[in-house]
Amino acid sequence: MKSIRIVAALALLSPVVCHATLGAAPSPSTGARGASPASRAALTAAIPSAPATPYSVHESQTADGVTIREYVSAANVVFAVTWQGPTRPDMQALLGSYFPNLVAAGQRAARGTGPLIVREGELRIESVGHQGAFAGKAYVPRLVPANVNVDDLQ
Repeated sequence: MKSIRIVAALALLSPVVCHATLGAAPSPSTGARGASPASRAALTAAIPSAPATPYSVHESQTADGVTIREYVSAANVVFAVTWQGPTRPDMQALLGSYFPNLVAAGQRAARGTGPLIVREGELRIESVGHQGAFAGKAYVPRLVPANVNVDDLQ
């Protein structure tokens, strides 16, 4: 019985790998991949939304301490992702098939230290931060449910 408690405690302390991909179905088990069922239940949970809200929110945390929220429409598609933490998340994993849009925008944009704002094809990204504190969101306007204001997504 003691070994079961130790295993459960270690599972809860294990890093959770986030795998929210924009424009795809939500990640298995509400965003936690590579974690035990016990750690998924403890570390990753759907954030309750108002009954009239046309989407659900799944939250997870990367091993680096970045909180990722994936916003999932009633059609079971991730229409937006947000992040906040000490580092930038793996943008290729977050954006999936939209990652080339970010790369293309980065090649054309002037390099600087201000916020990153991308409006490339179907992709919209707003990212701000400095060493130790980053935040942002990415979304695809055509996938955003009606009556959802993307400025309210955190």
